[in-house]
Amino acid sequence: MTADVVIIGAGPNGLMLACELSLAGVRPLVLERLPARTGESRANGLVGQVVRMLDRRGLYERLAGEPGPPRPQPFFVFGALPLDLRAVATEDNPLYGLMVPQRRVEQVLEERAAELGVEIRRGHELTGLAQDGDGVTAEVTGPEGGYRLRARYLVGADGGRSVVRKLSGIGFPGVSRDDSVSRTMHVTVPAELVDPATGGLNVPGYGLIPPFMHHRTERGLFVFAPFPTGTMVSTAEREPAATGDGSGPTIDELRESVRRVLGADLPLAPPEGEGPHLRRRLTGGNTRLADRFRDRRVLLLGDAAHVHSAIGGPGLNLGLQDAVNLGWKLAAEVRGFAPPGLLDTYETERRPVARRVVMHTQAQSALTAPGPEVTALRELFAELLRDPANARHIAATMAGADVRYAMDGASPAGAGAASGDGAVPGGGAPGAGRPQAGAWAPDLSLVTEAGPVRLADLTTSARPLLLDLTEDGSWAAQATAWHDRVDIVHARLAGPVAGDAQEPVTGLLLRPDCYVAWATSAPAPSDLSGPGGAESAGLRAALSRWFGAARTEAASRA
Repeated sequence: MTADVVIIGAGPNGLMLACELSLAGVRPLVLERLPARTGESRANGLVGQVVRMLDRRGLYERLAGEPGPPRPQPFFVFGALPLDLRAVATEDNPLYGLMVPQRRVEQVLEERAAELGVEIRRGHELTGLAQDGDGVTAEVTGPEGGYRLRARYLVGADGGRSVVRKLSGIGFPGVSRDDSVSRTMHVTVPAELVDPATGGLNVPGYGLIPPFMHHRTERGLFVFAPFPTGTMVSTAEREPAATGDGSGPTIDELRESVRRVLGADLPLAPPEGEGPHLRRRLTGGNTRLADRFRDRRVLLLGDAAHVHSAIGGPGLNLGLQDAVNLGWKLAAEVRGFAPPGLLDTYETERRPVARRVVMHTQAQSALTAPGPEVTALRELFAELLRDPANARHIAATMAGADVRYAMDGASPAGAGAASGDGAVPGGGAPGAGRPQAGAWAPDLSLVTEAGPVRLADLTTSARPLLLDLTEDGSWAAQATAWHDRVDIVHARLAGPVAGDAQEPVTGLLLRPDCYVAWATSAPAPSDLSGPGGAESAGLRAALSRWFGAARTEAASRA
């Protein structure tokens, strides 16, 4: 084998998967058809659970450029409606954001991959693949000609037009629209039009438009976004004028679009500085979901598996968490200790999450459409979003913080909960009551023998983690047969778990993606005839279900 896993695509999702596999002891090889990173401005930031996930891999401070953990957003936007989260308690606010351009995300992830010894071949394009029972043979064209690669598995992280998906014959059903055009450019606006109090834009003859918000009119959408890397103006129209020659909009074209959307003239000038400067025109849009995420030894990741509207910025949140979910499962399969059906749970868990993103982006697009009926619907939604509970529900949906994975069942393959799916979105909020199996692990402040730590300090290795919070470390003794695959940490809480005052947590088993595989409030496992005994059996079952047979059992089979 040339590599354990070949990853096609060196965008953020492919690089994140490469890092996760490397941390798990697997050799990935990344192939990218482009000779170098483009530097093109795509996403302008990260929104959702992925911000917290990057913190748990020790990457948040690199990206943020400042110390300390991420903090939730007091404001956001849903369907061009303001989402005010100030009335939601900080510990209950699920929506995190990080204003960092995608090119910086790619740079940091590539640097991390290099630190982990990942080989990245740029200018190498996949042209064919064939599978057999032992692996995948890839046909590749590189700068010096064609060659073949052999790997145990191959992952397509090569975007919405995925060659891997097409070569594998995986269907990509959905809908395409051709009745809309968006225009986005870096521009310069007169300084006197920027409101010093709010940072918004005073458009002559129209009024004040808040920054970083989708602003809807009866004729389309307008966005003013004064990013540190450059001011961006964007419009979207459902029935546009001529769309140009495919080379990107001109400044005059953008001015005309602004005039149609706002009914007012906005003086715009080309951007200052060397760039790179964004100049993008997108016609129509695709909403598609792969009919399966896996074909034997070929898997799909990120946009290769799902495409949808970019409204609300869900793309990297979804794709990077795909990578974190897949990485440890694929590594366990390659290394030979995965329990039966483990790799199948990648699709059963992540496909429902992707479908939920499709749902809320389509809903937001509907709320931004022109027409008096939509205006009436928006008035009703605005009333609903003034209720903090509703605002929090929408925030959790957008963040992906409402995801629950099914952790019960005889094996991961049988862990279906709702309609046969392995994920149960909308099942409540993280931190409500004591942490339940299947939920994202809450942020914890802990004290170990080495001193105070955050939970995020214990998850940078991307290994499973058993957190024993008993006085005598009695839960840790139940997991010694898995110590080769599971980190075991005895600690005490330095503060209460949000919403957990009535039933304190005494043990947590975390999967590498930081979802809780097992949790207990039993004081100890010593009483095998009482609750502690049942909890102890539950812990051992969860360890076997997700991380393979105990070391002594594996040895006896050999």
